[in-house]
Amino acid sequence: MMKKTTDASTSLIEDPRFKKALLLFNSKDWYPAHDVFEELWHETSGPERITIQGVLQIAVAQLHLERGNRNGATVLYGEGLGRLKRSGEYDLGLDLVEFCNSLEKRLHQLQGNEDPDVFAMPCLFIRF
Repeated sequence: MMKKTTDASTSLIEDPRFKKALLLFNSKDWYPAHDVFEELWHETSGPERITIQGVLQIAVAQLHLERGNRNGATVLYGEGLGRLKRSGEYDLGLDLVEFCNSLEKRLHQLQGNEDPDVFAMPCLFIRF
């Protein structure tokens, strides 16, 4: 199935802040990544907003993990993952299938009170 590209999707994908946020996220620089994604989220309306919010929640979940708040991380992993799976055709060009599969493994570890880091934190890649 072909993914839909809306004007909002194209604008976000071409926004240098989006690329910066992806770079920060992939570098595991969670707080700055959160800040940039949050800025974009506030400026976004429509279905793309769900995708941005999901990624934002995953970044915050990682912050919670770093600070030892496993409950907060578990809740935000679940909420973020739910939003990313719902984003469907408005994925902003990101490869969300593999990303969500990896996040599900980490969430399962958290829910079982086990170490999520046995599964590497996935990166966000733009599909070409």
